[in-house]
Amino acid sequence: MIKEVIVVEGRDDITAVKRAIECELIATGGFGFPKGVMERIKSAQERRGVIIFTDPDFAGEKIRKKISDEVPGCKHAFLPREEAMKNGDIGIENASPESILSALSNVRTEIKENRNEFSNIDLIKNELIGGDNSSYKRDLVGRKLGIGYGNSKQFLNRLNNYGVTREEFENAVKEFENR
Repeated sequence: MIKEVIVVEGRDDITAVKRAIECELIATGGFGFPKGVMERIKSAQERRGVIIFTDPDFAGEKIRKKISDEVPGCKHAFLPREEAMKNGDIGIENASPESILSALSNVRTEIKENRNEFSNIDLIKNELIGGDNSSYKRDLVGRKLGIGYGNSKQFLNRLNNYGVTREEFENAVKEFENR
């Protein structure tokens, strides 16, 4: 049972999440945020906490950032892109109940104070940028850490802002070194 309110993008996402778990959800209605939605999210955060669970695409990231900027202390769940794909369409609504449960079991809380545990040097040293398979490797490591896929700048930001420890990072990198 999840005590937090899960924020998704649309009605189809609500249906998919409810197939996986019984919980309270709020739909943003896309990037437009109909009147009152942000206030409902803020109220939910004060009452029970919020998990932002948006589509693993550009629009989903923009929605995630908009909520995160206005509602501090949110938790974040990330679904791998290939687990959200169906006939070229990407979204939470396409994910299996197992994939949804896996993403929700790996939530991360965003830390707002500046934390610089990781730098580009860590990414370069571990071939997460600048290598032939860097994008693929970031995807695997991000999945293992529960922070999702991101370009190098997003990935570094997530490492520093979602409470990833040095030990977690090193273990995740080691697991995928030989792939």
